[in-house]
Amino acid sequence: MVNASGNVVGVVVEPAAAMEPAVLEHHGPSPRLKSAGSGGRLMAELLGVFNELTERMGEDVATSSSWSLLFRALKLALPALRDAAGGSSLARALIVAASLADLQMDAEVISAGIVRQAMDAGAVAMADAEEQLGPGAAALLRESLAVKHAPSRVDVSDEEAASAVRRLCLSSYDIRAVILELAVKLDVMKHLDAVPKHQQRTTSLEVLKVYAPLAHAVGAGALSKELEDLSFWRLYPQAYAQIDQWLSGQEDDCKNVLATSKEQLRDALAADEELSRTVDSADIKSRYKSRFSTMKKLVKDGRRPEDVNDILGMRVILDPLPGADGCRACMRTHEVIRAMWKEVPGRTKDYITRPKRDGYQSLHVAVDMSEPAPEGKKRPLMEIQIRTKDMDAAAVFGHALYKGCLTDPDESQKLKAIMLAAAEVAAQHLRDDEPTGGATATITGVGNVDRAFRQLDKNSDGRISMEELTELMDDLGAGGQDAEELMRLLDDNNDGSLTSDEFALFQKRIELKTKLEDKDAEYKEILKEKLQTVDETGLIHVYRKNLSDKLVMN
Repeated sequence: MVNASGNVVGVVVEPAAAMEPAVLEHHGPSPRLKSAGSGGRLMAELLGVFNELTERMGEDVATSSSWSLLFRALKLALPALRDAAGGSSLARALIVAASLADLQMDAEVISAGIVRQAMDAGAVAMADAEEQLGPGAAALLRESLAVKHAPSRVDVSDEEAASAVRRLCLSSYDIRAVILELAVKLDVMKHLDAVPKHQQRTTSLEVLKVYAPLAHAVGAGALSKELEDLSFWRLYPQAYAQIDQWLSGQEDDCKNVLATSKEQLRDALAADEELSRTVDSADIKSRYKSRFSTMKKLVKDGRRPEDVNDILGMRVILDPLPGADGCRACMRTHEVIRAMWKEVPGRTKDYITRPKRDGYQSLHVAVDMSEPAPEGKKRPLMEIQIRTKDMDAAAVFGHALYKGCLTDPDESQKLKAIMLAAAEVAAQHLRDDEPTGGATATITGVGNVDRAFRQLDKNSDGRISMEELTELMDDLGAGGQDAEELMRLLDDNNDGSLTSDEFALFQKRIELKTKLEDKDAEYKEILKEKLQTVDETGLIHVYRKNLSDKLVMN
């Protein structure tokens, strides 16, 4: 509630990420789970998750070896987690896997993410993981567990100790293991209600001091902000409520302004004759300041609310044509912006002409987005950063190292060496073998049906036999009877095996069922709202609410 002075008292406002189901908002929807039971349901569950994860993976890392590894991970994890914690462990494992796929991680990392939840639940042993997934994914699992336990060795409330842990994680472990642990940590933060309060605080402090900066350091800025806000909410709920109340009051309007301004600027840059001759493309990103970041400005920096000048932010990243002057393109972009909006005097910072000591280059401009006085709506200033792609790459990497406490050049080079070594090892594990005849395997354009069919057709004879289907059902915790039932269901020509066409028909049935379920849920919400027969201001509603309140009080 709000007291007479306008201050929030005793109110805990849950962040959106904590109120929603365990789905990574900035990573899109999570893989759907089907109920386990017959062979058909088991197969639908396996294929549905496999298809969605392979679609999320980047095409540049999609190989048949990657698909095979991912398929083995799902066969290991699905039966192990299906009954753990009432099925929630399986859902959480797949959400972690989806977030890793959206972060463009390779199949070893995604597979390790699937199995990691099973290991944490005690449903899979490390020996099983190594046997099924191979040494690469098993090594990632071991290192991710080391990253998990690293903060427990020190007092992370001490900034120097937390900084040392971050340096240890970045410079001593496979960077992919760090990213795996970050995805797991986000899932953990969304399910902290299940653990005691003291553990909630301990975990939140570790995330705020160690893992959120690590997420920023590896380039997962959105993940970092979500970890920060969830930790901030758990550790300082009343302070979070104050910030949330202030930002929420203007958030809808500000986000609309951001969206409109972004389109206006994109059109203006595209129409500019000078930029059209010198710039191949202009990427514009926008953001509304997070709760935790705002708190730091108000509390740590001692600023007044009106002095927080970057609540609204846009970044223009120019890609100059070969031979073009990128610095001049940035200056011309500044001129276009100045012609569109009211620039705030004294707040422009030219780090392009005069770079910072660490080499940082960017042009910062503050513009006033308020409506005309005297009756126009007052809005926060918007900071616009202008830079080329090369400037942006150097700035992002440098700032990431700063956030991860790796400002020493030798440490930075060591981190790069670790990253390159990890990529080389992963490539060796995931590269396709050359097929017979020496031709390089090509998988470009292979669809969901072919990807899944290849995993089931183990002898590559173009058919899925009863033996192959039975082996799959055994792996999924079913038996021969389920395999026979599934064969009867799919084998249209009754020849005792499945062709790719018959398998494709089953895939289409799964996709149709999924689309219908999605549409049914959408219609349900629309009708629930439109068919509300009781006016919320009417007497019936007042009676119902009064009765409900009294029942609760009694």
